[in-house]
Amino acid sequence: MKPMARMRGLRELQLAISHEHPKIHAEIRRHLATLPENTRRTAEHLFLAGGKLLRPLLTLLTGRALGCKDDGLYTLGAALEMVHAATLLHDDILDNSHLRRGQSAAHIRFGAVPALLSGDALLAKALRMVASFGDPGFIDCVAEAVMRTAEGEIAEFACLRDISLSHEDYLGIVTGKTAWMLRAACELGALSARAEPPLLEAAAVFGLELGIAFQIVDDALDFYPSRAEAGTGKPRGGDLREGKVTPPLLFHLEGLSAREAAIFRKNFADNAFSDADLERICDEIYNKGCAERARNLAEEHLGQAEKALAAFPPTPEHRILLQITRYILTRKE
Repeated sequence: MKPMARMRGLRELQLAISHEHPKIHAEIRRHLATLPENTRRTAEHLFLAGGKLLRPLLTLLTGRALGCKDDGLYTLGAALEMVHAATLLHDDILDNSHLRRGQSAAHIRFGAVPALLSGDALLAKALRMVASFGDPGFIDCVAEAVMRTAEGEIAEFACLRDISLSHEDYLGIVTGKTAWMLRAACELGALSARAEPPLLEAAAVFGLELGIAFQIVDDALDFYPSRAEAGTGKPRGGDLREGKVTPPLLFHLEGLSAREAAIFRKNFADNAFSDADLERICDEIYNKGCAERARNLAEEHLGQAEKALAAFPPTPEHRILLQITRYILTRKE
């Protein structure tokens, strides 16, 4: 993309975000207000901390790019963000994370049981919002995404500290735990537009490949020195500390001698690294370019996303969707 076109696309994306975020937030708040007080308080604690709102934005843009002008897109997008919030509440408990988006995680603030049950309530509320449209296709789309997300999370948990995990295994995990929900976001937009099967498939592929790339970039950022300074509440090397196997770590292992790899595998499996060891390993992974190699892998998936997007009609929303792929590749936090 030429510099002028890139700048124009970036401006369009920024304008879309500034225009749509308040409307999405308003729709989320409207539905949160109907929840019981304790559940609402826990959910609002999470939502008030902010967020990219990528999933509802994808629903809006995909639906409009394919001809849907119905404001029901806001409700569908809000429902997906509530599903995502439910998974975050559960994830923070499973990972024993103390921070989320720079503030105390909900289970630290309110307790594990209230946070867990609030996540369940949010999920139920979101599914009810989708069901209110009376379209079985909408319900099936979201239910499938919830199931795939759970499968991905279970697979990741089963593979913690398993350094024998392959790149293919990793892709299977992130396709479930991250990418399927972005696929659902785009697919819901296409379903709302009553898109023909080829365009519906293109939307699904776009969202899936976008989601895979998003997670790969996030896993690469885990080793950047700037992660510790970004104020996101995510410590540098968090995945390494939790025993998660990601592309930068796999690339790092490929560069070790047989003896070095054997020592690393044992210490990783036994969770025997000190804080100083972890910081040193993060430096090695970053300085050897393993994180950048992961970004290159993400770029391949974004290429597939852009290829799917080529089936869309040329609209302003199409250009903004294309710009989102650029944002994901270059994001720093």
